[in-house]
Amino acid sequence: MELTILMPCLNEAETIETCIRKAQGFIDRSGIDGEVLISDNGSTDGSQEIAERLGARVIHAERKGYGSALLAGCDEARGTYVIMGDADDSYDFEHLDAFVEKLREGYDLVMGNRFKGGIEKGAMPWLHRYIGNPVLSFIGRVFFKSNIGDFHCGLRGYNRESILKLGLHTTGMEYASEMVVMSELAGLKIAEVPTTLKPDGRTRPPHLRSFRDGWRHLKFLLMYSPKWLFLYPGAILFILGLIIGTILTVGSFAVGSVTFSIHTLLYCMVAVMAGLTMIYFYAFTKLYAARSRFIPADKVTDRLDSMIEDRGMLIGSILLILGIVVSIYALVTWHHTGYGNMEPERLMRLIIPAATLIEAGIETVFASFFIGILKIDVR
Repeated sequence: MELTILMPCLNEAETIETCIRKAQGFIDRSGIDGEVLISDNGSTDGSQEIAERLGARVIHAERKGYGSALLAGCDEARGTYVIMGDADDSYDFEHLDAFVEKLREGYDLVMGNRFKGGIEKGAMPWLHRYIGNPVLSFIGRVFFKSNIGDFHCGLRGYNRESILKLGLHTTGMEYASEMVVMSELAGLKIAEVPTTLKPDGRTRPPHLRSFRDGWRHLKFLLMYSPKWLFLYPGAILFILGLIIGTILTVGSFAVGSVTFSIHTLLYCMVAVMAGLTMIYFYAFTKLYAARSRFIPADKVTDRLDSMIEDRGMLIGSILLILGIVVSIYALVTWHHTGYGNMEPERLMRLIIPAATLIEAGIETVFASFFIGILKIDVR
C-alpha cells in the first residue's frame, strides 16, 4: 500500500464522517492504493462506529494524548507514506496532491503551511495566528536551523519508515514539534507545501489549550536545544560577570552620577557562578543526550566533556587553592588592623573574588567526576 491517511480521534462524531469521505474521495480520484486509518483515543460518542460504517480502519490508542494517538497510528499504518490530519474538518483532505508529489520525490517529511495556503476568518484564534504560532515557529527555525514556516501545522505527510527510525515518544500536543525537530536533527529531507485552514465543524471547544500546550511546545524546543537553554545564556552571564567583576575588583567606577562598587561586584560574581553552572549543565545534557540518542552527538561537545573530565580536577584544584590564598591574604590584611574595624570596600574586594574562586573550584572538581559517571556504560 502506498498511502495511509491518518486521523487521530477523540469524540469527533460531528465531523469525522465528512473527513473520511473527503479522504476517500481523494484516494479514489487520484488512483492511489491507500487507506483511511482512524486512531481512536477513547471516544465515547460513537465516532468509532461511524468510521467503521464508512469503511475506514479503526485502531484503539490506549494511552491518552494527541501524540499517543499518532504514534499508535504510525505503528499500525500500512502505507509507505502517511498523511496525518485532524478529524475536525479544518484541513482539506480532498487536495493532498502536493503532499503525495513531494513524498514521491523522496522527501521524508512534507509540512503544510497554513500561512501560505490561506487561513479563513475564524479558523485560528488571533493569539495563535499572530503570536503563538509565529513566535514558536521562529524559535524553532533559529534553534534548529530550519526553513519550516509553520512548525505546528497538523496536516503533514511523511515516509513512515524514516519517521519510525526517529523513535518519537512525546504523548501530547508537543508531538508536532518533536517530529520536526528530530527530523531536522537527523538530517532528513524536508519540504513545505501551502495548505488551507478553515473553521472546524464541531460545536464543542477544541482539545487544544493555548497556554498549557504553548508552554509544552516551548519547553520541548528548549530541552532539545541545550545550546540555547544552557550554553549561550551561561556564556553571556559568565563573560559579562567576569569582565565587570574584574574591573570592580581593582576599584569602583562611575557612569554619570551612578557609582558601581562592591555591591555590584557581588552580583557580578553571582553571574559568573550561575554562568559556569549553566555551561556545565550544557556539557552534562549533551553527553547524556548523545548516549541516550535523543540528540545527535557533536565533536565540539565531545571535546568539552573530555576536557572537563580529564582536566577538571586539576583546574578545579588550582581555582580552589587560589581562592584559599586570596582568603589568607585578606585575613593577613585584617590582622594588620588588629582584627578591628576595616574599610569594608577594601576587604570585600578580596573576600568576594576569593569565595567565588573557592566555589568555582569545588564545582569544577565535582563536575569532572559527574562527567565520568555519565560516561559509565549502562549494564
